[in-house]
Amino acid sequence: MWTCPKCGRAFQRTNQSHYCGKAPGTVLAYIDSQPEEARASLTEMMTILKNSVPDVRERILWSMPYYERDGKSISFSACKSHISLYAGVEAIERFAHDLSGFAVRKNAIYFPYDEALPANLIDRIAKWCLGGLSD
Repeated sequence: MWTCPKCGRAFQRTNQSHYCGKAPGTVLAYIDSQPEEARASLTEMMTILKNSVPDVRERILWSMPYYERDGKSISFSACKSHISLYAGVEAIERFAHDLSGFAVRKNAIYFPYDEALPANLIDRIAKWCLGGLSD
Protein backbone atom coordinates (compact mmCIF):
# COMPACT_ATOMS: atom_id res chain seq x y z
CA MET A 1 0.00 0.00 0.00
CA TRP A 2 1.31 3.43 -0.97
CA THR A 3 0.02 6.79 0.29
CA CYS A 4 0.50 9.91 -1.79
CA PRO A 5 2.45 12.42 0.31
CA LYS A 6 0.71 15.33 -1.45
CA CYS A 7 -2.99 14.41 -1.06
CA GLY A 8 -2.96 11.53 1.44
CA ARG A 9 -4.87 9.04 -0.77
CA ALA A 10 -3.88 5.37 -0.47
CA PHE A 11 -3.20 3.14 -3.50
CA GLN A 12 -2.23 -0.46 -4.13
CA ARG A 13 0.66 0.48 -6.44
CA THR A 14 3.64 2.59 -5.40
CA ASN A 15 3.64 6.02 -7.07
CA GLN A 16 0.20 5.41 -8.60
CA SER A 17 -0.63 8.14 -11.09
CA HIS A 18 -3.65 10.17 -9.96
CA TYR A 19 -5.09 13.65 -9.63
CA CYS A 20 -4.44 15.32 -6.30
CA GLY A 21 -7.03 17.74 -5.09
CA LYS A 22 -10.62 18.58 -5.82
CA ALA A 23 -11.89 17.58 -9.24
CA PRO A 24 -12.64 20.47 -11.59
CA GLY A 25 -16.32 21.24 -12.06
CA THR A 26 -16.34 21.50 -15.85
CA VAL A 27 -14.35 20.23 -18.80
CA LEU A 28 -13.12 23.76 -19.50
CA ALA A 29 -11.91 24.06 -15.91
CA TYR A 30 -10.14 20.71 -16.35
CA ILE A 31 -8.41 21.95 -19.50
CA ASP A 32 -7.46 25.25 -17.85
CA SER A 33 -5.80 23.30 -15.02
CA GLN A 34 -3.44 21.52 -17.43
CA PRO A 35 -0.04 22.76 -18.68
CA GLU A 36 -0.21 25.43 -21.38
CA GLU A 37 1.40 23.20 -24.03
CA ALA A 38 -1.42 20.64 -23.69
CA ARG A 39 -4.43 22.97 -23.74
CA ALA A 40 -4.87 23.35 -27.52
CA SER A 41 -4.95 19.58 -28.06
CA LEU A 42 -7.26 19.07 -25.09
CA THR A 43 -9.62 21.77 -26.34
CA GLU A 44 -9.68 20.16 -29.77
CA MET A 45 -10.43 16.74 -28.22
CA MET A 46 -13.28 18.28 -26.21
CA THR A 47 -14.72 19.92 -29.32
CA ILE A 48 -14.58 16.72 -31.36
CA LEU A 49 -16.30 14.68 -28.65
CA LYS A 50 -18.97 17.32 -27.94
CA ASN A 51 -19.83 17.59 -31.62
CA SER A 52 -19.59 13.92 -32.57
CA VAL A 53 -23.04 12.78 -31.48
CA PRO A 54 -26.23 14.78 -30.85
CA ASP A 55 -27.41 14.94 -27.24
CA VAL A 56 -24.10 13.77 -25.76
CA ARG A 57 -23.80 14.65 -22.06
CA GLU A 58 -20.51 16.22 -21.00
CA ARG A 59 -19.33 16.12 -17.38
CA ILE A 60 -16.38 15.42 -15.12
CA LEU A 61 -16.19 11.87 -13.76
CA TRP A 62 -13.15 10.32 -12.05
CA SER A 63 -11.57 13.79 -12.27
CA MET A 64 -11.53 13.75 -16.09
CA PRO A 65 -13.77 14.75 -19.02
CA TYR A 66 -16.48 12.15 -19.61
CA TYR A 67 -19.08 11.96 -22.39
CA GLU A 68 -22.12 9.73 -22.31
CA ARG A 69 -25.26 9.03 -24.29
CA ASP A 70 -27.84 6.30 -23.76
CA GLY A 71 -25.65 4.41 -21.28
CA LYS A 72 -22.56 4.46 -23.51
CA SER A 73 -19.45 6.49 -22.73
CA ILE A 74 -16.05 7.74 -23.81
CA SER A 75 -13.58 9.88 -21.85
CA PHE A 76 -10.13 11.43 -22.03
CA SER A 77 -7.38 12.61 -19.75
CA ALA A 78 -4.29 14.76 -19.98
CA CYS A 79 -1.00 12.96 -19.44
CA LYS A 80 2.56 14.23 -19.46
CA SER A 81 3.20 13.84 -23.20
CA HIS A 82 -0.14 12.68 -24.64
CA ILE A 83 -3.92 12.61 -24.36
CA SER A 84 -5.37 9.27 -23.32
CA LEU A 85 -8.70 8.57 -25.01
CA TYR A 86 -10.61 5.87 -23.12
CA ALA A 87 -12.77 4.26 -25.79
CA GLY A 88 -12.91 0.70 -24.47
CA VAL A 89 -11.50 -2.62 -25.60
CA GLU A 90 -14.22 -3.21 -28.19
CA ALA A 91 -13.59 0.13 -29.91
CA ILE A 92 -9.85 -0.46 -29.97
CA GLU A 93 -10.42 -3.86 -31.56
CA ARG A 94 -12.92 -2.38 -34.04
CA PHE A 95 -10.55 0.41 -35.14
CA ALA A 96 -7.27 -1.53 -34.78
CA HIS A 97 -6.28 -1.01 -38.42
CA ASP A 98 -6.75 2.77 -38.14
CA LEU A 99 -4.87 2.89 -34.83
CA SER A 100 -1.73 1.13 -36.06
CA GLY A 101 0.30 4.36 -35.87
CA PHE A 102 -0.64 5.09 -32.24
CA ALA A 103 0.26 3.59 -28.89
CA VAL A 104 -2.66 1.61 -27.51
CA ARG A 105 -3.00 0.08 -24.05
CA LYS A 106 -5.96 -2.00 -22.87
CA ASN A 107 -8.86 0.43 -23.26
CA ALA A 108 -6.91 3.62 -24.10
CA ILE A 109 -5.45 5.24 -27.19
CA TYR A 110 -2.55 7.66 -26.74
CA PHE A 111 -2.41 10.77 -28.93
CA PRO A 112 0.91 12.66 -28.52
CA TYR A 113 0.71 16.41 -27.98
CA ASP A 114 3.43 17.02 -30.56
CA GLU A 115 1.33 15.52 -33.38
CA ALA A 116 -1.92 16.76 -34.89
CA LEU A 117 -4.98 14.97 -33.56
CA PRO A 118 -6.62 12.67 -36.12
CA ALA A 119 -9.94 14.48 -35.84
CA ASN A 120 -11.82 12.31 -38.34
CA LEU A 121 -10.69 9.10 -36.65
CA ILE A 122 -11.59 10.40 -33.17
CA ASP A 123 -14.99 11.50 -34.50
CA ARG A 124 -15.65 8.04 -35.97
CA ILE A 125 -14.57 6.31 -32.74
CA ALA A 126 -16.77 8.62 -30.67
CA LYS A 127 -19.78 8.01 -32.91
CA TRP A 128 -19.23 4.27 -32.69
CA CYS A 129 -18.77 4.36 -28.90
CA LEU A 130 -21.68 6.67 -28.19
CA GLY A 131 -24.19 4.99 -30.46
CA GLY A 132 -24.25 7.59 -33.18
CA LEU A 133 -23.57 6.67 -36.74
CA SER A 134 -21.98 3.27 -37.20
CA ASP A 135 -18.62 3.03 -38.93
